[in-house]
Amino acid sequence: MQDEYEEFEKLVEALNDEATLRAYKEPLDAYNVGLVPRILGVVLVWCGNAVYGKPSYLKFRAVEVIARVPYHSWTSAAFTLLTLFYSNERRALKLSTIARFAHFASENETMHVVVISTLARKEKRAGIVRHTLIPTLFAFFYFWLSYLLYFINPRWSLETNYLFEQHAFDQYSLFLAENEEMLKSRSIESEFLAQYGRHPRSQYEFFRSVRNDEIIHRNRSIHEIALHEKRAG
Repeated sequence: MQDEYEEFEKLVEALNDEATLRAYKEPLDAYNVGLVPRILGVVLVWCGNAVYGKPSYLKFRAVEVIARVPYHSWTSAAFTLLTLFYSNERRALKLSTIARFAHFASENETMHVVVISTLARKEKRAGIVRHTLIPTLFAFFYFWLSYLLYFINPRWSLETNYLFEQHAFDQYSLFLAENEEMLKSRSIESEFLAQYGRHPRSQYEFFRSVRNDEIIHRNRSIHEIALHEKRAG
């Protein structure tokens, strides 16, 4: 797990270079998701934009509350399936792969929501309905949707996450472009972030690293489909 973490952080750092980011991102930009994930992705993105508007600290807090959900959902689904099919070694290997990815990604997304929540509190007071109740209810719905989709067709659940992470990447990219100077002038102090192992010198560096996390999660979701179907064959 430590080796995986170190490789992940090296990739996050490498993606700060725009040419490297472009080379990493573009091969999967044109990935064609299925009809069910596409419909769900449109609904998820539309609802988020309708409720929270343009990129902001508070919007990102809501996004990250929801973004962690599929990874926990996949872990639960894999646990359930392993309980039912523990004697099927090939299936157990397949499920252990998604479980490792989900565990690692959920820790990363948890770091996002904890740190961004701290930053958001300093910026603007959050209404309990819009910024606590709605994200929590949305996360509850998304958890069981991802869980059910994984049971029916794992590809659908992973492709829905691909679309959600693509949207998150786009939102962070826009936020960085529109607020570069302001973010570079603001420091960031977080014990949780330091414990996680990141030490950005400014909020710009922090949000840039989060942007990079999201594109890695997007690409990894598609790679998991290939691993899943290879082992299923």
